[in-house]
Amino acid sequence: MTDLPAQIDDDEGPAIEVHGLRSQFGDNVVHENLDLTVARGEVLGVVGGSGTGKSVLLNSIIGLRRPEAGTIKVMGQDIQHASRRRWSEIERSWGVLFQQGALFSNLTVRENVAAPMHEHTTLSRKVIDELADLKIALVGLRPGAGDLKPAELSGGMRKRAGLARALALDPQLLFLDEPTAGLDPIGAGAFDELLRDLSESLDLTVFMITHDLDTLYTITDRVAVLADRHVIETAPVRELERSTHPWVKEYFLGPRGRAAATASERAGKSV
Repeated sequence: MTDLPAQIDDDEGPAIEVHGLRSQFGDNVVHENLDLTVARGEVLGVVGGSGTGKSVLLNSIIGLRRPEAGTIKVMGQDIQHASRRRWSEIERSWGVLFQQGALFSNLTVRENVAAPMHEHTTLSRKVIDELADLKIALVGLRPGAGDLKPAELSGGMRKRAGLARALALDPQLLFLDEPTAGLDPIGAGAFDELLRDLSESLDLTVFMITHDLDTLYTITDRVAVLADRHVIETAPVRELERSTHPWVKEYFLGPRGRAAATASERAGKSV
């Protein structure tokens, strides 16, 4: 273990490269010949209908599921053929915020945020606790939140606590699974603003699964659309409004899509 997580390479190539991915469960083929490239520093939104394998794709990229075919590279490293030592370095390069937060219920917020540092560094407990408090403050949680258990937090606070843990090792990549799900519009808007500020200030590459149209219009650079077993389009959201694909047209030009686009225009956001 090391005291500080190292950058896994100095290459300026894509942050994520997926080529020819095949994901299958029995006779059900979820992905077939799926390709996706995510640039460094980009905020990529991933959308698709039910059953298109958005979470399967995320789990494949972070190594929780081995695909039936294809290659996946993270920061230039082939994750399927990495040595144990190299895999540890790759894994430390990202943070993940799962939809439900996945916090340990028996630990305080501070202990949850500190857990990755205890696992991957040799820093002292005192230093780790100090760094955990810095991460907790970074995501906008109030003083004293570090001493609370997850059950004592609101939904929005749990999201922020999970985000603080995802940022514990100063990752290059941030993976988010429905980050604003379950939040009211005000809370979701505040979380979007936090994500945008953090991605810019920390120079993060963000891979985000979301159904939240406001989020897509507010903070993404591009959106990848999953349909027909692969990525059918990847483009800025305003370009997707001109798509001829039936699902994409309905998603972005339906009543909710038009409302999100109008709200973005009023906010003066350039997409």
